[in-house]
Amino acid sequence: MVNEKVGVIERKARIFNIQKYNMYDGPGVRTLIFFQGCPLRCKWCSNPEGMQKKYRVMFKRNSCVDCGACVSVCPVGIHTISDKTFKHEISREKDCIGCGKCADTCLKSALRIVGQVKTISELLEIVLEDRSFYEVSGGGVTLGGGEVLMQPEAATSLLMSCKHEGINTAIETCGYAKLESVLKVAEFTDLFLFDIKHINSDKHFELTGVRNEQILENLVQLLRRKYNVKIRMPLLRGVNDQKEDIESVLEFLMSYKDYKNFKGIDLLPYHKMGVNKYNQLNMEYPIVDDPSLSDEDLDKIEGWINNYNFPVKVIRH
Repeated sequence: MVNEKVGVIERKARIFNIQKYNMYDGPGVRTLIFFQGCPLRCKWCSNPEGMQKKYRVMFKRNSCVDCGACVSVCPVGIHTISDKTFKHEISREKDCIGCGKCADTCLKSALRIVGQVKTISELLEIVLEDRSFYEVSGGGVTLGGGEVLMQPEAATSLLMSCKHEGINTAIETCGYAKLESVLKVAEFTDLFLFDIKHINSDKHFELTGVRNEQILENLVQLLRRKYNVKIRMPLLRGVNDQKEDIESVLEFLMSYKDYKNFKGIDLLPYHKMGVNKYNQLNMEYPIVDDPSLSDEDLDKIEGWINNYNFPVKVIRH
C-alpha cells in the first residue's frame, strides 16, 4: 500500500488483538495493541496465540457440531473430518493463510482466526477514536504482545505517529531484544513497562527459554539514558515469590531507585485467564499446579518491597 500523503510504502504491523479502555497497562484509559510474535516461552503465558508471528486457528471443541462446513472452504486443508471418529480435527502442522473462510462458514462460532496485518495509518485511526478518553484520564496507547520489540520498525512508526498527534505512549516488554531496537522505540516512548521475571539467569532460562543478561543490560541502559521505566514483576507461588528472589531484584535496582525516571514496581500476580486458549490451540498448558498467590502472600511481598522504600503497586485484574 502506498501512502499518498508522503509518497512512500507504508509500514505494516502484525497484531493479534486490540483492547480498548484498558486500565492496567500505563496511566489513565488506554488502547492496548498486541503485537504478534515473542522470543520467550514463559510457562505462565496468557497469550499463547501471540507467541508465533503467524495466523493461528482458535478452535472451541465443545461448540463444534462436526458438520464439516469448514473442510470444504479451507484452501490449505487445515480442517478435516476424521475417518475414525467422524469428528472435526485441525492439522496444526499446516499454516493458516488467514482467509477467514472457515470462521465465516462455522455454524456455531467454534472457529476464530487470530492474527491481522494492519498499516500504521489503520492502527493510528483506531487509537485516535478514543482521544477524548485519553485527554480526560491522562491515558494513551500501549503497545504490547507477544513482544512489540520483535517488530521494532513498525512499532517505532506507530509510536512516532501517536506522538505527532499528542498521544501518550507506552510499551510493555520482556526486554529481550538488541539494544539498537530498544533505543529506536525509546525515542518515541513515554513509559516502558519492563518485565523482570527472575533475576537469576539460570532460573530465567528454565522459566522462559532465554537467559536474562541482555534483558538486564537493556534495562540498565534505559534507566541510565533517562527514559521512564516502571518495573513489572510477574509473581508465581514457589517460582519467584521467595524473599531472596524479591530482595535480589531490589538489590539490582537499588542504584536506580532515586532516579526521576524510575517509576516504581508493579506486581503482577499469576492468573488463569489464558488457560482456555491453550485448549483452543491444541497446546498443553505448561503449569500443572496452581501457583496463585493469596492476598496475604501479596501483602507480604509488598511489605518486603516497602522496607526498601521502593514505590510498589499490586495490579489485580
